[in-house]
Amino acid sequence: MKLTDEEFREEYKPLYIPAHYQEADTQENKVVYALAQLGEGTVTDVLDKLEELEPNIHSEQFTALAKQVLARLHDKGLIKGEDRQGQMCYNLGKITEANKGAVNPDLLAPGLD
Repeated sequence: MKLTDEEFREEYKPLYIPAHYQEADTQENKVVYALAQLGEGTVTDVLDKLEELEPNIHSEQFTALAKQVLARLHDKGLIKGEDRQGQMCYNLGKITEANKGAVNPDLLAPGLD
């Protein structure tokens, strides 16, 4: 399947992370917001966070949707995830610690400075 430039940009645009939780938002934005608040977590963790934010949101349909959203975002490379004891643990892949390394400019190849 070949995508046009516009289709590619739409399909692989950066992940939008809502700044605030809104009950009227899309289901995907709710899932992403909950994951962002957790930092990292399984589908169950995300659903528990959503239940805190919006009581009675938990349903079989929403559970299936949350699994689908997280798996799709992971497959696209928009979020990270790793298998931990048979469950996927997802995160946004944000850098939370500063790099402690240093660069010695004398060791750089010529023309890279």
